[in-house]
Amino acid sequence: MKHFFSILASLAAIATSDATAAPFTYTNARFGTVCTFPDEIFTLRQPEPDNGDGQKWLATDGAGLICSGILNIDDDTPEGFVAAEKASKEPGYKITYSKTGKDWAVLSGIKGENIFYERRLFGKDGVIRTVWIDYPPALKSKYDPLVGAIAGSLRGP
Repeated sequence: MKHFFSILASLAAIATSDATAAPFTYTNARFGTVCTFPDEIFTLRQPEPDNGDGQKWLATDGAGLICSGILNIDDDTPEGFVAAEKASKEPGYKITYSKTGKDWAVLSGIKGENIFYERRLFGKDGVIRTVWIDYPPALKSKYDPLVGAIAGSLRGP
């Protein structure tokens, strides 16, 4: 319950820190993935993929946000996910921070030319729910304060 109230307080801070940033809650119909974010920043909703696994929004300044779910067909764990990402040889991809819990994992770093932050929840229902936020380094002071509240709003049924 304490975590719930801290998320509410963070979302209220988002709404009041920028007079134009109103929180919006998205719920994915296929997996029940839920996340809340300022939809007056992420204004450009992209077409939903054919498989209905999530949704992507873009901001006019080059930032992006994805809220989605996938079936955990490989019985992946938070530790396994982080280890695999750290071992990635993908050019331009560097993990600078990671943390895991019993049923969650967080990563941040650089992908291409953008800073990224990813949070995954490993549900008992066999679904991995994800929120991904990326933005140009020049916008770090704008997006860093939003990341925690957006990632903290990620949940499932």
